[in-house]
Amino acid sequence: MKILIVGSGGREHALAWKLAQSPHISGMIASPGNPGIARVATCVPAPRDVSGYADIAQAHGVDLTIVGPEAPLVAGIVDQFYDRSLKIIGPTQAAARLEGSKIFAKQFFGRAGIPTARSFQVTSYDEAVHQLGSFDFPLVVKADGLAGGKGVTIAQNREEALIAIKQLGPDLVLEEFLVGEEVSFIGLSNGYSLLPFAPTQDHKRLLDHDEGPNTGGMGAYSDMRILTSAESSQIMERIMLPAITRMQREGTPFTGFLYAGLMMTSNGPKVLEFNVRLGDPETQVLMHSFKGDFLEVLDMLVHGEDAIPEQSWSSPSVCVVLAAQGYPEQPLTGQRITGIEAAEMGGAKVFLAGTKMENGSLATAGGRVLGVTASGETLNSAIDNAYAALKQIRFEGMHYRNDIGQKGLGRW
Repeated sequence: MKILIVGSGGREHALAWKLAQSPHISGMIASPGNPGIARVATCVPAPRDVSGYADIAQAHGVDLTIVGPEAPLVAGIVDQFYDRSLKIIGPTQAAARLEGSKIFAKQFFGRAGIPTARSFQVTSYDEAVHQLGSFDFPLVVKADGLAGGKGVTIAQNREEALIAIKQLGPDLVLEEFLVGEEVSFIGLSNGYSLLPFAPTQDHKRLLDHDEGPNTGGMGAYSDMRILTSAESSQIMERIMLPAITRMQREGTPFTGFLYAGLMMTSNGPKVLEFNVRLGDPETQVLMHSFKGDFLEVLDMLVHGEDAIPEQSWSSPSVCVVLAAQGYPEQPLTGQRITGIEAAEMGGAKVFLAGTKMENGSLATAGGRVLGVTASGETLNSAIDNAYAALKQIRFEGMHYRNDIGQKGLGRW
């Protein structure tokens, strides 16, 4: 089978790395890919629009396409492939509105009876200001459309809320601030059922102890003990399956990866957001810890199987993102990167994201540069392995959090 992977980040590198291990893969194309993906796939330039990816799939005789980032999904790449009878994993443009519009998602949660934070959806500055009196602080302000993980502000007071409304508006969701622990719950759907993956936990804030601005993700860890079996069942029964059932009922069946960002509150799990693709850096820990052929997982729903053996996720895994100086506002680029081979000698894997080849050397080319990922028999050993590996890597202005996975250690 020949695979096409759409995207260029650490998530796509992790997918390419894992799928390349399958004996059923005869070749792999990536568009646009990155220097790490180029080790296991043929990289071709990204087309001007999503229809161009279907051209690439046809030109290279691709059997299955996997879409990493959200933008092509929201733009309708799956519809383009369906029109040409090409196989692709992902939701249609109509179903991708679950991520493409926060307003649509909140209204959908109401129709589906999915627990979520109390909110108001507004479409003007004046309307947003008027609704401020309906909330206590802190208050969550969310931009309606795609924002690369940076369209959310937690306003501590009215002044901060007004600034966020001006910056993110006019189409916004104003939402109550939920208290609890965040969990990422991802599953693969064929439109009528869902295959859950191991739970993960992302670290969105730039600095240790969840301080600083929101980012696309500064690291993640995967561990089956993040959730009890009762909590996992509750999430499936109250959130994931109702979403799949409602989407099908509304004539927009959801296919592909459904990602629920959850807050585990004292009143049970509540949805913060839905994403319509695999998370990044969550994919990096999931692929590193998964025992088996991930291509077979992609085929499981077709064959009627509804559960991945729990031992497939038995090893905890940790990913620490190495970011460029100035991220997330104005990241410094063009800095030479060294030490990756040394970092991987102990079993860790360094997934490339914001990188490029420059004068024969690997250099920084974006905000989140590398994802240093390691597994271990315990979460503590996985943390130790990841941080030991990253200490081998150097580039000017390198920044990372020192507390990835620590919340998990405090759970037992």
